[in-house]
This record gives sequence, C-alpha cells and structure tokens, in this order.
Amino acid sequence: MSELIDEIKEWIEKADHDLGSAKIIYIYMPDYFDTIAFHCQQAVEKYLKAVLVFKKIEFKRSHDLIYLLEILSRYIEIEEMKFRNAFILNNFSIQIRYPNKIIKLSKEELENAIQISEEFRIFSVNIVGLK
Repeated sequence: MSELIDEIKEWIEKADHDLGSAKIIYIYMPDYFDTIAFHCQQAVEKYLKAVLVFKKIEFKRSHDLIYLLEILSRYIEIEEMKFRNAFILNNFSIQIRYPNKIIKLSKEELENAIQISEEFRIFSVNIVGLK
C-alpha cells in the first residue's frame, strides 16, 4: 500500500510542478501563452492519472484528457463540466508545442486554463485524500 501512496504522491507532485510553472510563467512571461497552456494541460493529465492509480484503474499511455475522464467515469460520477473543461485543455496538449501549430491565447483564456487546472487539482486531491 505504501508503494501505491508513494506513486500517487509522485503524480500529484509532478502535476503541482506543472501547475506552478504555468502560474509563474503567466506572471513573468505572459507572452509564452503556448507554454502556459501546455503546462495546464499536463497538470490536469497528471492529476487524473493520480486518481486512476489511486482507484487501481488501468489506462493506456495517453495525453487525452477526455479518454482519461471516460475511463474514470466508469467507476465514479464525473460532472459534465469536467468533460467540457477537459476538452478546452485537450487543445493545449503536445501539438501546441510545435511551430506549425500557432495558437494565440488571450489573457482570459490563459486565466481560465489555470483555473481549470486548479479545479482538477482540488477534485483529484479530494478523491485520493492528499493535500
């Protein structure tokens, strides 16, 4: 059981690092919108994987937040708003990191991405029982 808890804590910690990075970059380098958005997506991905590990639910390696939520929804109830928010962040996964996929985001969109990530953090840590 200790190994399981350690793994869950590692997922949460890595997700917190992504979310923290997004917030710091937003404050000091807001023009790095693609990096901020990417870190928000990555944070949510890791928060969801922490819950899946906690619930002992197997999942394939994926960056797709909808896929991760769909698997989780087989075991716990997931609000429709979580799916809508995951859909927003899904657009910021790996593709946004490459030059041929230029996506300009507004200040409001970046703030929304950070807020969504924070909400997923609360959702995840409440399920796994960590702070």
